[in-house]
Order: sequence, then structure tokens, then C-alpha cells
Amino acid sequence: MKKHNERLKLYPRETETVSIRIPKETMASLRQVATLRDMSEYALLKFYIGQGLRQDLARLHSERVLETTAQILSQHLDSQEKVSAILHEIRTAAVS
Repeated sequence: MKKHNERLKLYPRETETVSIRIPKETMASLRQVATLRDMSEYALLKFYIGQGLRQDLARLHSERVLETTAQILSQHLDSQEKVSAILHEIRTAAVS
């Protein structure tokens, strides 16, 4: 059986250094949370950025899928009301 670290291979990724201004109070809060999570504030910042970015990318992907779905439905259905009803049903089912 493979050891855990043999199964998980992490490859270095190219990085870019950025500089941002963050209010002192925000940094103090970030340090508190980072300490509770046993990580550095820089690692926590990268985590938050990655998490927010993944959420936004997922939302953009969903919007593109719904736009494509609407276009295809419009080609096959004779009523925009039917298209709208189907899209509403998809959106409602996705939230549930």
C-alpha cells in the first residue's frame, strides 16, 4: 500500500508577488483567525482568495451553462414563456 505522501504529489506552481494595503484592524483579525487555524496570516489570505475565486468561477460557469441552455431551448421551443419556466425550474432545483 502506498504511503499518503506518495499518493499526493504536489507540483510547484509559478507565483507572482503582489502588494496590497489592508486596514490594520483587518490584519489583526486575520492574525487571530490564522492563529486559531494554526497557520500564517499569509497562508490564510491565500486560502481566502482561493476560496472566493473558486466560488466566483463556479458561479460564472453556472451562468454560462444556463445561458447556453436558454439558447438551445429557444431553438427547440416555440414559446419564450416555456423557456423561462424551464430555466426557473432549473434554478429552483439547483438551490434546493
